[in-house]
Amino acid sequence: MKRATIPALVVVVGVLVLADLLLVNDSLSELAGVAIDAAILVAAGAALAAVASLAVRRARDLWRRRGDPIGAALVLAGMAAMLIAGLRPGAAGATDPAVGWLVAALLIPIGATLFGLLFVTTLAASRRSLASRSREATVLVGAALVVLLMLLPIGGVVGERLSDAAGWALAVPIGAVFRGMLIGVAILAAVFAARTLLGVGATDE
Repeated sequence: MKRATIPALVVVVGVLVLADLLLVNDSLSELAGVAIDAAILVAAGAALAAVASLAVRRARDLWRRRGDPIGAALVLAGMAAMLIAGLRPGAAGATDPAVGWLVAALLIPIGATLFGLLFVTTLAASRRSLASRSREATVLVGAALVVLLMLLPIGGVVGERLSDAAGWALAVPIGAVFRGMLIGVAILAAVFAARTLLGVGATDE
């Protein structure tokens, strides 16, 4: 019964939210809103627990001088800086100017650097994929080059047409594939939850 508790909650909340989208009912909307708020609180609690676990693990690594002590010290210093900026007396939380400055001055450049490294590694992966002479890899790299060409900052009529084509490609074919993947994952999760709830195993098929 304990194993079926979480899948049962997933199924109930999913059916409730789906019913709220399909039916117009004030009581159902309020109940769905309560379920969504509870899910957000649970997710926030899980995120806080994950951050606390990371801080404890990095502090233990720094205390025992194992792993990467410099990286552990930087992680702890970054956490402390964000907490002090957002929780100090008189601070406005996430909207505080000090928090905004830390995000703009540190997190955004770090994220841009990581994306720059990702671009280089993606080029290397594309080269290796083309070297394998796989049809799927060729189609994938070709589609990526087409999208990259459409997203280039070109002015004039040509740039506008490329921008419109890029928006259409992202909204229609790529968006359709992405939505199909999400729907497939949701269906698989619902089926797995129902199988667990009903106690249906591979031996029962």
